[in-house]
Amino acid sequence: MAKPRIAFFKFSSCAGCQLSVLNLEEHLLDIFGAVDIAYFVMAKRENHEGPYDVGFVEGAVTTPREVQELKKIREECKFLVAMGTCACTGGIPSMKNFAGTQRQMEEKVYTELWDIQSIPAHGIDYYVKVDAYLRGCAVDLGELVELLKSLLLGVSPHFRPHAVCNECKLKENVCLLVHKGKPCMGSVTAAGCGALCPSLNRPCEGCRGPANDANTVSLAQKFLELGLTREDVRRKFLKYAGNTPEFRRGAEAV
Repeated sequence: MAKPRIAFFKFSSCAGCQLSVLNLEEHLLDIFGAVDIAYFVMAKRENHEGPYDVGFVEGAVTTPREVQELKKIREECKFLVAMGTCACTGGIPSMKNFAGTQRQMEEKVYTELWDIQSIPAHGIDYYVKVDAYLRGCAVDLGELVELLKSLLLGVSPHFRPHAVCNECKLKENVCLLVHKGKPCMGSVTAAGCGALCPSLNRPCEGCRGPANDANTVSLAQKFLELGLTREDVRRKFLKYAGNTPEFRRGAEAV
């Protein structure tokens, strides 16, 4: 029986999510033994054209060329995964969408604009149908393995729909927002990271995007009470997932 053909693609991003695949360590050989990695430029010298059974796309779409490439990838992949925050919601690149006009952003970065073909940054589902999402900046290795195993077994992966706060409670972490007055986004951010940042006494930054029923308006008001400026609050909600309606509401609430 032929192994499933897997492909990894990259658009506008830091490549950290692809690097996470290579950091699977003890799982890596088992995964590579169970699937055929047909296309993975970061890891292989020889890469092969589609079609593919599963395609993983990292990065936000920020140029017309990437739009066309993404549509071709969608045609070649039976199952398409948005891998990481940039591919899911636009991520860090999407901050430019809210910082001025497209031309203003280009002028801040480039001296010659005649050959620049930049467009607002979006996650890949803005242009094509996505079958599964791996959130995070970078993706959580446990969720990555869960998805790969589920695809091989032909079952639906189990991803947590609740907020990071639930994971903090399970770890018996002291609440950074309530008890320490730190601007933590854990109450509105999707779980799955194991409350990594709060467990290290760092406030959640919201990199995984909104949780189910995220009350971002209430949290924005709480941040103001903590002493953050309106612009500080706005930036916190637009940092990773400002393209989502939930985090946009938080940014606009102040």
